[in-house]
Amino acid sequence: MATKTWFNLIGGRWIPSKTGKTFPNINPARTDDVVGEFQASNAEDVDAAVSAAAEAWKTWRLVPAPKRAEILYRAGALLAERKEQYARDMTREMGKVLAETRGDVQEAIDTAFYMAGEGRRLFGQTTPSELQNKFAMSVRMPVGVCGMIAPWNFPMAIPSWKLLPALVCGNTCVIKPAHETPLSTLNLVQALVDAGLPPGVVNVVTGSGSQVGMPLVEHPLVRAISFTGSSEVGRLVGQTAAAHYKPCSLEMGGKNAMIVLEDANLDLALDGALWGAFGTTGQRCTATSRIIVHRSIAQEFTARLAARAEALKIGDGLDESVQMGPQINRQQIETSTHYCKIAREEGAQILTGGHPLSHGALANGHFFAPTVVAGVTSGMRIAQEEVFGPVVSVLKCADFDEAIEIANNIPYGLSTAIYTRDVNRAFRAIRDLEAGITYVNAPTIGAEVHLPFGGVKQTGNGHREGGIGAIDFYTTWKSVYVDFSDKLQRAQIDTGE
Repeated sequence: MATKTWFNLIGGRWIPSKTGKTFPNINPARTDDVVGEFQASNAEDVDAAVSAAAEAWKTWRLVPAPKRAEILYRAGALLAERKEQYARDMTREMGKVLAETRGDVQEAIDTAFYMAGEGRRLFGQTTPSELQNKFAMSVRMPVGVCGMIAPWNFPMAIPSWKLLPALVCGNTCVIKPAHETPLSTLNLVQALVDAGLPPGVVNVVTGSGSQVGMPLVEHPLVRAISFTGSSEVGRLVGQTAAAHYKPCSLEMGGKNAMIVLEDANLDLALDGALWGAFGTTGQRCTATSRIIVHRSIAQEFTARLAARAEALKIGDGLDESVQMGPQINRQQIETSTHYCKIAREEGAQILTGGHPLSHGALANGHFFAPTVVAGVTSGMRIAQEEVFGPVVSVLKCADFDEAIEIANNIPYGLSTAIYTRDVNRAFRAIRDLEAGITYVNAPTIGAEVHLPFGGVKQTGNGHREGGIGAIDFYTTWKSVYVDFSDKLQRAQIDTGE
């Protein structure tokens, strides 16, 4: 059967790139399976997409927000109808198991319904004026054309975090899907188109970061940028956006800690550690990559975690019995291998895993063994740098205070977790952990769409995705004063008399 070719969406039309070139989308579990051919676009395609978005904004911003929201609601319903097919497409192109890709699509459904509700809110404020016969209020205004750069690990959920709040606020969009996983973003956008989204309101340009991503950031008609990816690339995006005076939302890396205190429910903590470390093959910015365990239970906890990690069934995520799928590509396998080598050189012990898997049915994919590293101390590179693979480090602590100190001793600050039965220590952890997210008796993964998502330090630049945080980014405030006194009134000057 011939491989299907997919196109860019520009101005309501699915069209090929002006380069005439395509790239293959490869199944990481079976590299002989080509999901499709996608457009290898360039700055000329970006310019066409941005121009289409700028033209569409002239009318889209005037559509009443509740009417914009109705399109989002219909898109959510279509995503629900297509959930299984879209999940299977995602497992083929990204690798994570079907249970997780179904959850990824569900997150887009939830975001669509949540943001549809915001169409009848988008609240501003009214406030008393300091002068007589004068009315004062603030209203939210759309920003304009928004450029979006999405990652490969949540190829429908994260684009939905970006597109849907931007749309309900009255913006138009140009999105660059991740080079590795463009199909899931196209599926999301197809649902929006089928729900009645007008031409040009959302435009999709596939291709590399250098050929598509940076031209999108630099384009003079793009008013705001939303980026999710590595801290290294995010720094460049942020610097470029700042040079062009553009608001820029950055959601970047994490080195997330889960604290397990001596009074924890150990079985529950083990369940959480296994899911937090090896869900999505560890390829989450919120993945549990450090487990800080009280020294009195560390030996038992670590041994049991290693045994459970070793027992995980690894394979093609389309097999319902598989518990962990492949890494996204050969480069990520090399990164995981490299960090395990560094850990050994630093004096840590690999209790299980630490190597690629290429036997039997795994021979044609990018698989890495679930890895548990013991004997780790806070200063080691394996405890400081993001691996983005199924590699988790176990560190010992003497008490609660040392656990908090270790958890905070990293350049990132995205997600944290603590397992304890002591409510006092739980609330101290909520206060003292330097992170945008804290879980109590749950792992570091599992964000809900109606709460803000993001972090501190090198994880982000202060903006948030999800919930009202996204509405804040995709709108700008306008203060409005209506003077019905029929005379000149000078604020501060006349009130001071």
